[in-house]
Amino acid sequence: MLGGSMRKKNFASYAQHFVKFIQAYAAEGLPIQAVTSQNEVDTDQDGRMPACLWGQEYEIEFISRHLGPALEAAGLTTKIWLLDHNYNLWGRVICSLDDPGLRKHCNAVAWHGHVGTPEMMKNVHRIHPNVAMHWTEGGPDYTSQSYLVDWVTWAQTFIGVLNNGCASITGWNLALDERGRPNIGPFLCGGLVTIHSRTKEITPSGQYHACAHFSRSIQRGARVYASTSKLKNLAHVACRNRDGRNILIISNSGPKCSVTVRAAGMSTNLLLDYDSVTTAVW
Repeated sequence: MLGGSMRKKNFASYAQHFVKFIQAYAAEGLPIQAVTSQNEVDTDQDGRMPACLWGQEYEIEFISRHLGPALEAAGLTTKIWLLDHNYNLWGRVICSLDDPGLRKHCNAVAWHGHVGTPEMMKNVHRIHPNVAMHWTEGGPDYTSQSYLVDWVTWAQTFIGVLNNGCASITGWNLALDERGRPNIGPFLCGGLVTIHSRTKEITPSGQYHACAHFSRSIQRGARVYASTSKLKNLAHVACRNRDGRNILIISNSGPKCSVTVRAAGMSTNLLLDYDSVTTAVW
């Protein structure tokens, strides 16, 4: 429960646990899109909370010889995502994806943003360009003075994630109370929203407001295309939705300013407020 690793003799049983879990949720009308072998495979959390180390060769063997075949035998279409850990483990990811047995059952990577930088994910794309990537963990500290208003910080995070190959973003956690509960670990976790334990009042966080900018305009299946700027205080991502609309999201961590946006022979001026996230649609 507080460190160590799973013994190989239990791999088959663990795979069946996944099968039963997925089947039980499906029976309640909740299909599971994807699973990973273990949250954060490369840390034991210093014995401070339930965790389990998965060496690279263990993860490869579990997915290729047990979990993948078990899901296939049960007729389940749930995907397997590799790693579920930080950017700095990109080298491990490349080597794991080199294994043909693993690739038979796994063609996607789940990333966390706690260590390293989003640009590291491009190292994987250069070697394995057909592998899908997803950002699966990141959340605020509810004790931070900026918890309610750090929308620019989170917008910059999401922009970096999308510009470096990820197809989805998952916030962690969705809803916690005013003391970050429930929480079995030592970390000061906040939710996208806070639900007060007594009054049930719902308070959105800065991360929530950032998510709103992205989710209300970028559709599932949108394609990211290149965008450039010489202003250091701006971060931006450009997308094209399936319905033909173009989306440009700009975060401004600096003072109020005016910028010119150019695309396909057209141009327009935008006034960006201080500490703001702006969405343009055309």
